[in-house]
Amino acid sequence: MTFQALARTLSLGYSPCPNDTFIFYALVHGRIDTAGLGFKETLLDVETLNRKAVNSELDITKVSFHAFGFLRGSYQLLRSGGALGRGCGPLVVAKRETSMEDLRGKKIAIPGRLTTAYLLLQLYDPMLGTNVVVMPFDRIMDAVKRGTVDAGLIIHESRFTYPDYGLLEVMDLGRWWEGDTGLPLPLGCIVAKKSLGTEVIHTIDMLVRKSVEYAFAHRERTREYIKAHSQELEDAVIEQHINLYVNDYSLDLGSEGMAAIEELLRRAGARGIVPGGINAAVR
Repeated sequence: MTFQALARTLSLGYSPCPNDTFIFYALVHGRIDTAGLGFKETLLDVETLNRKAVNSELDITKVSFHAFGFLRGSYQLLRSGGALGRGCGPLVVAKRETSMEDLRGKKIAIPGRLTTAYLLLQLYDPMLGTNVVVMPFDRIMDAVKRGTVDAGLIIHESRFTYPDYGLLEVMDLGRWWEGDTGLPLPLGCIVAKKSLGTEVIHTIDMLVRKSVEYAFAHRERTREYIKAHSQELEDAVIEQHINLYVNDYSLDLGSEGMAAIEELLRRAGARGIVPGGINAAVR
């Protein structure tokens, strides 16, 4: 494919969370050669991005792996830019000591019905997903603190700041997943419309990897952009966030990452949470 054939501007969606702004800084700020491709970025919370992808509104976007279960016919999974790992799972938190069993039928705040966090909650115990309240992830801890809900399912930097709200961990769903499967936890991924064509998608994948590599090599250059969009402004929390969610799997999913994704979607398909069957392969 020629340089001229690649010359076009594509819509790109990702979240304002530090891991995503870290990953995409170089790509959208001209720090790497983009092979003639231009990118018009839109920064939104991951559940909004999930919904936009379901409606095929973005050429390239970050989505939850839960959402990807519904997108496999129209979007291609990229090997770079994803959020997978160990010790990075969503937490269930409450105001007082309780158990997951005691939360059955109780009101639980979740960050979106297409988030991987909600998928994990349903996989752990379907009875915990029957009385949920959807709200932006950054409002969940305050809702739990005020007693508006009985518990909250928290993600992103909330993992580091929930003790500041006087909340207690009920369960780490990532730890449960790792213990049950022996695999890293797949949280989010970058996908591109299949209609872009194989060669363009391959180029995009390569560029996302180069953007991650640039960020690792020039961390200080990404800081202003990250802080301009982050919900949490403390440098230590931002660094914790990036270190937890951006890792070798963000460069390439690898065989272990692919195995984890396939297992997550297999379990979700078996429960009827996402489409399953012969046409539901990851690739």
